[in-house]
Amino acid sequence: MAAVFVSQLGHDTAHLFESTQPAPRVGDGNAVTQTSLDPSKLIFPHTASQRGRAICVSPQNSDLAYLHYGRIRLDPAVPRAAFETGRRETALLCMGGQCRVSVDGDHYDIELYDSIYVPPGAAVEVTTGTEVDLVECSAEVSGNYPLQVIRYPDVAKSPSLKFRSGGVSTSRDLNILIGENVRAGRILAGFTRSVPGNWTSWPPHEHAATLEELYVYFDMPPPAFGIQLVYTKPDEPEFVSIVRDGDAVLMPAGYHPNVAAPGHSINFIWMMAARREGEDRQFGVVNVQPGFDQAGSGLEASRVSQR
Repeated sequence: MAAVFVSQLGHDTAHLFESTQPAPRVGDGNAVTQTSLDPSKLIFPHTASQRGRAICVSPQNSDLAYLHYGRIRLDPAVPRAAFETGRRETALLCMGGQCRVSVDGDHYDIELYDSIYVPPGAAVEVTTGTEVDLVECSAEVSGNYPLQVIRYPDVAKSPSLKFRSGGVSTSRDLNILIGENVRAGRILAGFTRSVPGNWTSWPPHEHAATLEELYVYFDMPPPAFGIQLVYTKPDEPEFVSIVRDGDAVLMPAGYHPNVAAPGHSINFIWMMAARREGEDRQFGVVNVQPGFDQAGSGLEASRVSQR
């Protein structure tokens, strides 16, 4: 069996090479089997370990074509971070604490699980008097979209943005922070929390023709861990690895189920970038692995119109 099990999370120079694989296109029924995965390029460990702002994953150091993942962690010792969005649309998701986000001189107070969408060409400053942990998700776009602040209480009231999916052994809560509720070109983002010991991203599904994805695990203090799979060949999975708090795993292609350790949850921020701006930006449109597709994808609640 050709599975790769990464027991020690330490990949360095492998991340410096850019992909030479062509992006699969919509309508290509063989997209999964035609895309090869290099398991050494799929995991980035300990991405939440430093203070300040850091871009952890980008097309320059991974096989992703559009998606950028960054982390902004501030406290009294490092209370400020500033950057410009350039040609990228950017979402900041508050996964801990609170802060003020200033965009071109306008100020927005952001609290736990709130998020803010910032268009390209903006100057951003983040400050806090306490502590904050922001996840940064961005992708280059050509269109113009407005700045938007997304309050988590509004997300929590929507049955198509916050819902429970799965059944016995696969139950989890999904929270779509940047979805159909936000005008954007490529990015989608949110977070999932499993019931302890359960599988998530189940049944196994993929969306390589339309969306690339990345998971970042959070709120999993030791000894909690999970096991993440990414594979295009069900009989010979390319990537199987233990994952812990702060690790990031990339899904440029392939099915990507995971499972929590007994007695613990597997919790992760997920972010996606559409391959075709606008047209491919749809949450919940997936291909379920044959043999596990009798009961749908488990994401049907997200397809209920919010308008």
